[in-house]
Amino acid sequence: MTQNAPLKIAYLCDMDPALRWSYSGGNARIYDAVQSYVGNVTYIDNGWGRAELLRRAMHKLPVALNMRARWRAHYALSSLISKHVEAQLHAGSFDAVMGVYSLHSMANLRVPTHMARVFTSDATQSSYRTSEIGAGFGSFFKPGRVLDGWVKTHETKALEANDLNFWPSDWQKEAADHCYGLDPEKSLVLPWGANIPAPDKASLDLSLGFKDGVRLLLIGRDWFAKGGPMVLETLRKLRDRGIDARLSVVGTTPPENELSQWIDVYPNLDKSDPAQLATFEDLFRKSHFMVQPSLESYGFAFCEASAFGLPSLCLRRGGIPVWDGVNGHALPVGQGETEFADIIQSYMADPSPYASLRRSTRTCYEDQLNWQAWGQGVKAHLTELVAQKKAAA
Repeated sequence: MTQNAPLKIAYLCDMDPALRWSYSGGNARIYDAVQSYVGNVTYIDNGWGRAELLRRAMHKLPVALNMRARWRAHYALSSLISKHVEAQLHAGSFDAVMGVYSLHSMANLRVPTHMARVFTSDATQSSYRTSEIGAGFGSFFKPGRVLDGWVKTHETKALEANDLNFWPSDWQKEAADHCYGLDPEKSLVLPWGANIPAPDKASLDLSLGFKDGVRLLLIGRDWFAKGGPMVLETLRKLRDRGIDARLSVVGTTPPENELSQWIDVYPNLDKSDPAQLATFEDLFRKSHFMVQPSLESYGFAFCEASAFGLPSLCLRRGGIPVWDGVNGHALPVGQGETEFADIIQSYMADPSPYASLRRSTRTCYEDQLNWQAWGQGVKAHLTELVAQKKAAA
């Protein structure tokens, strides 16, 4: 690599980023960001080499079982599978290999001494399982519990072999550092961005008022995991206080309830369809708060809300990218619908601070929660790392 030549990046994931839906769309967004801001990217074939027939057979299992069994099988066969990956790395003369989401894809992987080895994800199996977020979902594949220690050993070896591990929030970094005993200098925080194109700032109404009441928004496929019951109670409390409040729900259908007449439901909006994307974006533009006390390790929807200057109300758990008074409010676990309703009502009583919050929410997106900022951060770290590797080699 000459001084000004772009970095050559090998992109390694167990799901092809061309599948735009994989990993909730994050896989494709990360790939695009690496290509746009870091260097020239080549997706490494995710086959299992001589064990490829087994991988294809596992993909025929029910989705829930396939997802949980396949990565354990990958660890078990990693000495064999890694040879298939290593051959591609040597043939491509890459400057770096970047593992994305699937840490098992990096297990037992040996790379040339000059090649940087980095990884990014919003969770790993062991750190997620032992967290409050993982505990909230319970264990679907209980037989897998007997392998927990074995899995953690493989994960620790893979993470320690990496030159850098990029996490989207402090929560992931702290969980991983604690779980695996990582070197803090090799474990860095770079927030991820949104899963939709950002609107032009000039097109946003950052001084949106409350003359027509307050509009709430919830986005997600799982009503309960996204905190739907608490959002419903927030709506109830607001209406009980005489406030004209409505709720829009995207991606799921809430159970029938006595508030249904004030709830607009969009069970599925296909963002690849221009008309449906316009409806999706219009909900961001016309809502006053995204209320989403969800159980998740990150949450792209919060980045998307920030892109539209839409403040978020959530609980302070997991790696959700919401900061008090900056792009919304993250309340301590134990608080809920009463406190959410109080916050909303206080902003309605004095709209000036709300307009300020909308402006700082958009600024938060522009400064941190976008893929350009992430990509430029990765490039800066990777350029320095590659130079050090080549000098040492």
